[in-house]
Amino acid sequence: MHAQFSWDAPRGDLEGTCRRALDIGLPAIAFTEHADFAGGGYPDFHELDVIAYLGEIERCRALFPGLRVLAGVELGQPHRFPAAAAAVLAAGRFERVLGSVHCVERAGELVDVSRPGVLEPACAAATFRAYLAELLALVESGQRFDVLAHLDYPKRYWPRDRVAYREEDYEEEIRAVLRAAASREAVLELNTTRGADPARGLCPGPAVLRWWVECGGRAVSLGSDAHDPERIASGFELAAQLAEAAGFRSNDDPAACWRR
Repeated sequence: MHAQFSWDAPRGDLEGTCRRALDIGLPAIAFTEHADFAGGGYPDFHELDVIAYLGEIERCRALFPGLRVLAGVELGQPHRFPAAAAAVLAAGRFERVLGSVHCVERAGELVDVSRPGVLEPACAAATFRAYLAELLALVESGQRFDVLAHLDYPKRYWPRDRVAYREEDYEEEIRAVLRAAASREAVLELNTTRGADPARGLCPGPAVLRWWVECGGRAVSLGSDAHDPERIASGFELAAQLAEAAGFRSNDDPAACWRR
């Protein structure tokens, strides 16, 4: 999840999130603050202050000795910004590194697919394929990450009232990403989008999770992608059920990934 050091989490609160985690009985929590290197068209974008973030992690570890607090980072399209990504990773010790894609290229600019008009019905399919091509480039790039985040991110913003969303329409491209991720022994994130409607917010859903197994995927990680304390672990019950149905099992380490 994210806290106040992520540029898109104005309601984030690392200390408040730790308190909330203890309130609901979580033994561990992983913060994965955004380290994006392009604003994607958002005027309030700013880069991650790694030193301030890691300092707050240490403060909260001291405040909450009964909670395991992991320091992580979500690298946004690091294959396009390898030097900047390397500088972030060199600035501190990160226990969970996510790799993600949020943007596609439009007229020479990187634009987040969540921006209005990017997934217009006339170009939605082409945009999704461009996103998957970008994701494949990330996975094949050799850039360091442990977990591949929200594989079908555009699904959240799909214009469903005007265009049907069918994973099977993009199966070839999705499977290519999954095979490449399995080859590098990456972990696939089951992202619940803060407990949103699973048809839109569960990234990925059961079909893609089945393809992950068929492509050789051995591990998944549950992430709520919460941006404020109240949403942590939202949607985990369903995600856990799907993971178990696909043959993945949790283990004694509450911060570890689920494996087959």
